[in-house]
Amino acid sequence: MNRIKLLGLVLSLLFFQLSFAQSIEEEIEEVPRISDHHDTEHDSKFDLVGTIMHHISDAHEWHFWGEGENGVALPLPVILIDNGLKVFSSHGFYHGDGIVENGGEHYVLHHEKIYKTDVTGTLTMDEEGHPTNVKPLDFSITKNVTMMLVGALLLILLFGSVARSYKKGMVPRGLAGFLEPLVVFVREDIAIPNIGERKYKKYMPYLLTLFFFIWILNLMGLIPGAANVTGNIAFTMVLAVIALLVVNISGNKYYWKHIFDPLGDGMPWYGKILIYPILIPVEVVGIFTKPIALMIRLFANMTAGHIIILSFISLIFILGTVAVSPASILLTLFINVLELLVAALQAYIFTLLTALFIGMAVVEHEEH
Repeated sequence: MNRIKLLGLVLSLLFFQLSFAQSIEEEIEEVPRISDHHDTEHDSKFDLVGTIMHHISDAHEWHFWGEGENGVALPLPVILIDNGLKVFSSHGFYHGDGIVENGGEHYVLHHEKIYKTDVTGTLTMDEEGHPTNVKPLDFSITKNVTMMLVGALLLILLFGSVARSYKKGMVPRGLAGFLEPLVVFVREDIAIPNIGERKYKKYMPYLLTLFFFIWILNLMGLIPGAANVTGNIAFTMVLAVIALLVVNISGNKYYWKHIFDPLGDGMPWYGKILIYPILIPVEVVGIFTKPIALMIRLFANMTAGHIIILSFISLIFILGTVAVSPASILLTLFINVLELLVAALQAYIFTLLTALFIGMAVVEHEEH
């Protein structure tokens, strides 16, 4: 039975990677090619960077496969603040002339950023090739936002089911039996050792939400065509800001005294005069470097995994031969299996470090 399950997992991952390869192949028709003037077998070069960035970047529509009118995509809501609230579908940006008129104003999409323009869709560029047109405030439901909403809904459904299961009896069954060891793991191996027996309970809802939300989004991001939410620096920045607020709001007087009087009674005041102008700024900067490290670690690890997977698949098109496809698919399969481990590991590390920072902020003087 275990062999059958393993075979099913391998076949599923192979199917996902073949789907990835098919989507990239269809996209090649629209990717600009660069002429190669040398006398070689190939007269063009595959735009690897453009293809990878297209797949890992956010977008105002959810593209599945195909291009143009033959493509299959889900248009998403565009919400702008520009002389009032403007709400419309992103369908007009990707089809037709790409100019959307709403409330007497005209908008165009350039590199997934919305700019205000005239009826002809003209964009004024600066010397570096960046548009100088006015950008309205964009609160659109993009692909990443949609994925976050799906992840949040899935989280509510999962734990709602677990809560109903416990109302029927204390013996966990079904989904509750799978999730209970994970909840106990977060409590016993993350919360209690880092925050302490007396104070961990008030932070358990936050830590559990953090762990499972990151893990679910990491796993969903491995599905071909899905959004790379945890590989988006804006998403990880928001998680880091929340961690910053939780840690510093929870900080007791000993935490703040350590920041502004780190040596305490261990040194006379006249000695502190020489050291504190350097030491206190370092401690203050440390308040912000901790969440910044959380932000960059999650973003970099998840983005790197996606880039490696796409690079291996793109070898088929870079070399222009299907002869490398077995090696490309096997390497991609290996990285994808590795990413399953990384998905859980990054959720664990982010939650563990957050709990550690909270513990440092709430520890009492006598507990040092």
